Amino acid sequence: MHHHTNMGMRAMQARAFESRNSQYLLLKAPPASGKSRALMFLGLDKIHNQGLSKVIVAVPERSIGGSFASTKLSESGFFADWDIKPENNLCTAGGDKSKVKAFKHFMEGTDQILVCTHATLRFAFEELEDHVFNNTLVKIHDNFCRICQPMMFSLLVHAAQENLQLSVPF
Repeated sequence: MHHHTNMGMRAMQARAFESRNSQYLLLKAPPASGKSRALMFLGLDKIHNQGLSKVIVAVPERSIGGSFASTKLSESGFFADWDIKPENNLCTAGGDKSKVKAFKHFMEGTDQILVCTHATLRFAFEELEDHVFNNTLVKIHDNFCRICQPMMFSLLVHAAQENLQLSVPF
């Protein structure tokens, strides 16, 4: 693959991007191999080219949220930038109540990208109607394979019932 055709992607990211039309993607790759950026590429394609309206990235702990800060992907040749508003980065200090409120606000509004922890996603999931997540891509990012199974199962069940796209990288 010549450098100018890969839109700034590493090999693993390009391989993941080839599967961008799949409803479920399982991305297995070692730490620091570029999974976060691979998710950005995939999420942006879902929004810009596949008709989805929102991308939610759920990370196991707040510190990992920094991997999903706004990134100028277009500088490397990608067709869009990963642009997240500060109020949609819920991996900050603060209580769960306020974060669930911010999450709901995001789901009701027109913003497209949100990053939160697994815990925030779980709390928000309990309070929101399933249909709210239609046409939303939920990406559960787990660097240490400590995925919480019951939540994953409930999400997968919802995903099966709804037009919910779920991708679970390890």
